[in-house]
Amino acid sequence: MTKRVAILISGGGSNMVALVKSMTGDHPARCVLVVSNDPAAGGLDRAQALGVATAAVDHKPFGRDRAGFEGALQKVLADARPDIICLAGFMRILTPEFTAQWAGRMLNIHPSLLPKYKGLHTHARALEAGDREHGCTVHEVTAELDGGPILGQARLTIGPTDTAETLAARLLPLEHALYPAVLRRYAVGDRSLITLPAKETAPDFPLQD
Repeated sequence: MTKRVAILISGGGSNMVALVKSMTGDHPARCVLVVSNDPAAGGLDRAQALGVATAAVDHKPFGRDRAGFEGALQKVLADARPDIICLAGFMRILTPEFTAQWAGRMLNIHPSLLPKYKGLHTHARALEAGDREHGCTVHEVTAELDGGPILGQARLTIGPTDTAETLAARLLPLEHALYPAVLRRYAVGDRSLITLPAKETAPDFPLQD
């Protein structure tokens, strides 16, 4: 049975585009909904252009009422009946109560080689630490921030002239290759670790955030 996928975004949605474009042909999943916490997110227009249904649940009216926001989000998701949720640049920290509802069915991509550099500013932190390698990680979502089981990683070498901005730009193609590769396996119940070799880290379609 084809799995139903909902993708949560907050911005331009380049990883969302990579995921949606990958879910064709014999892929075991299809995207049924893209949701953003920002009604003005550019990724909503991109999803619509790809023929995917969209919704917005603006977090701003809820203020500090995270439970209220998540309740509204949960209603939108329940109506779409997804089997899997993919967080793709979704810039809201989810409560343990919300993640528990989707335990074993939610993925996230994070721009560091977890368990290093959970949270924000990962590129700058890798440079400040003098790391020689950087990368991205796809993991299952749990109540622990960026702490769920690791399902895939892709790496790059940090160059002597790299900045946080150049690292972010160089990492995007790796993200766009890794996330679809993990999702394809995940949709058929395969949780084995994927480590992409360098030759597989460039997608065959142009994407920009």
